[in-house]
Amino acid sequence: MTYRYTGALALLSLSLLASPAVNASEPRPIVRAADSSDTTTVHHRTDQVDGLEIFYRESGPADAPTIVLLHGFPTSSHMFRNLIPRLSDRFHVIAPDYPGFGNSSMPTVDQFDYTFDRLADVIGQWLDQREIKRYSLYLMDYGAPVGFRLAVRHPERVQSLVIQNGNAYEEGLSPFWDPLRAYWQDRNETTAEPLKAFLKLDGTRWQYTHGVRDVSKISPDNWRVDQPLLDRPGNQAIQLQLFYDYGSNPKRYPAWQAYLRQHQPPTLIAWGKNDEIFPASGATPYQRDLPNAELHLLDTGHFALEDRGEKIARLMRDFLTRHVSAVQ
Repeated sequence: MTYRYTGALALLSLSLLASPAVNASEPRPIVRAADSSDTTTVHHRTDQVDGLEIFYRESGPADAPTIVLLHGFPTSSHMFRNLIPRLSDRFHVIAPDYPGFGNSSMPTVDQFDYTFDRLADVIGQWLDQREIKRYSLYLMDYGAPVGFRLAVRHPERVQSLVIQNGNAYEEGLSPFWDPLRAYWQDRNETTAEPLKAFLKLDGTRWQYTHGVRDVSKISPDNWRVDQPLLDRPGNQAIQLQLFYDYGSNPKRYPAWQAYLRQHQPPTLIAWGKNDEIFPASGATPYQRDLPNAELHLLDTGHFALEDRGEKIARLMRDFLTRHVSAVQ
């Protein structure tokens, strides 16, 4: 069956959240920091936050500068599995799964308010519980609206930003977004129907492969991991709720841009220029508000880490070493 990926399909990639429910009765150790004697092993852990289990990956020296990696749709901290060990010899790297994603709890839409405000609340509370008070943020896709909310609330905590295909400007919302705009304006079954295409396997696969120079470099494990989470009973309602609430984000763009202008956080922009979901037209406007931002347009698509991960890691190591202290 052939799919034409219209604006509606692309919009979906931004809005969908998927994650497996976690067995709350299963005992889980809570460890507050990576073991400083084992700085490159990636640890997989879970903390209790406001009645939810929040899963995260962690690596690197506990006393090193912290990088908080915020994932996009339809994935989880799994998208950072290769980036983390490329940074953790010098930095404390930590990547949570949002509620409804990955290995974190997935309450139903009746049990949890699936909005970007609420996702930011939970991640902010989790950082407070971990006593992480200063950090750099990696913002990708959904990570941008979550991370910018955190930054605006506590600008004093943000040491730097790494932005990878994460939007904060109207220029980044191309006609590809028109079906989602229709859903924001009039939420009903008719406007929801075209947004469901990216809940299917072909839609998930497309997000990983579109715009990539050599598709053979993209592991099919990506969509084989993500898709079963999208297919769980009740998940579609979660995704549609987040699709709808994404409409709250463009209204926040002026506040996010004001934060950038006022605080001038050191910023690295590493952007897959072939992304149809967040095209390069959303990358360049950052330099209006951040004239010193470092911009790299990479010849790849939405999930740039999948085939340009080594390049992005090198850029990050250089950038972060210049702008925040690192373990030598």
